[in-house]
Amino acid sequence: MQKVKGKLVLKDGSVYEGDLYGKRNAVGEVVFTTGMSGYQETLTDPSFCDQIVVMTYPLVGNYGCNKIFDQSDKCWYQGFVVSELCDEPSNWRVEETLPQFLKHHDIPVLVGVDTRAITRKIRKFGTLQGVIVPSDMPQAEVDKLLATKEVHNQVAQVTTPEIYTMGEGKYHVAVLDYGIKKNILDSLVKFDAHLTVFPAETAAETILLSNPDGIFLSNGPGDPADLSVEIEQIKKLIGKKPIFGICMGHQVMALANGATTKKMLFGHRGINHPVKDYTVHKVVISSQNHGFMVDPESLENIHAEITAVSLNDGSIEGIRYLDHPTFTVQYHPEASPGPSGHEYLFERFVKMMGGK
Repeated sequence: MQKVKGKLVLKDGSVYEGDLYGKRNAVGEVVFTTGMSGYQETLTDPSFCDQIVVMTYPLVGNYGCNKIFDQSDKCWYQGFVVSELCDEPSNWRVEETLPQFLKHHDIPVLVGVDTRAITRKIRKFGTLQGVIVPSDMPQAEVDKLLATKEVHNQVAQVTTPEIYTMGEGKYHVAVLDYGIKKNILDSLVKFDAHLTVFPAETAAETILLSNPDGIFLSNGPGDPADLSVEIEQIKKLIGKKPIFGICMGHQVMALANGATTKKMLFGHRGINHPVKDYTVHKVVISSQNHGFMVDPESLENIHAEITAVSLNDGSIEGIRYLDHPTFTVQYHPEASPGPSGHEYLFERFVKMMGGK
């Protein structure tokens, strides 16, 4: 990759300089993620669509890249910011280096930056729009890029364009794809399901015509309030079949039940978030990637119970609805990347579909 001097410029005027690799500028919301590993899984996680992602862990790329870690068919980042980029990985399964991967996917990366300083800025002031550009770009051009209108309804970019099936298990699960990761699909198949995966805006009638045993609402990027069409279809599905939702699925289910969501100061992104699960009376370490949360005050008049909370900030991590067979969690239980130990959630879903 060709190197030039570059900079990350935040909308508040903050500037962070480093070495820039890549052929294009990057414009998007600047967020940070705290994972010490799993960079390829995050790079291919559709929930990061249109964002500039800062890695807090200083050394990135030391075990290279391999297609088995991809969670979708492309990288969804606008740009990537790291302290140190390894171009000589040590791993027997290396197929290409991380710099080669980024070049292949046309992702500009800014290297040699104080990522701790950027993270402290975001934690104090919240996520900000930013740009990655060459250092010599005139300020007028930088300002024009910073004024770029924020992107909405990223789910339309990442959802499957057509219906497809996978797996041969006993339980038929209709999956609504808001930006689903490969290993979530693999996890459902592992728990004896065969899947029909639908585009995000699929009509409830079409989903029910497939006669599923249960419905799964997936993860995905952006503001859940943008998904007005999807929310209206979920309202028609409530109570018809057992439903399990994660991340974006957790949020849109809450909206469909009359709750509200709100943007967090800097969100949860990483693979080391502690969650207290009241249903199993234990603390679990979770993988998370979201910038919005369900407003707890909006649940007061809804017949539902909070089943899990974040031990970092007390935000809602799980909800069970008491008038219909539905439960949701805010985190990613499939562990790609992240820790295992969340299999009981998939087991709970199978039991709701009639399994043992």
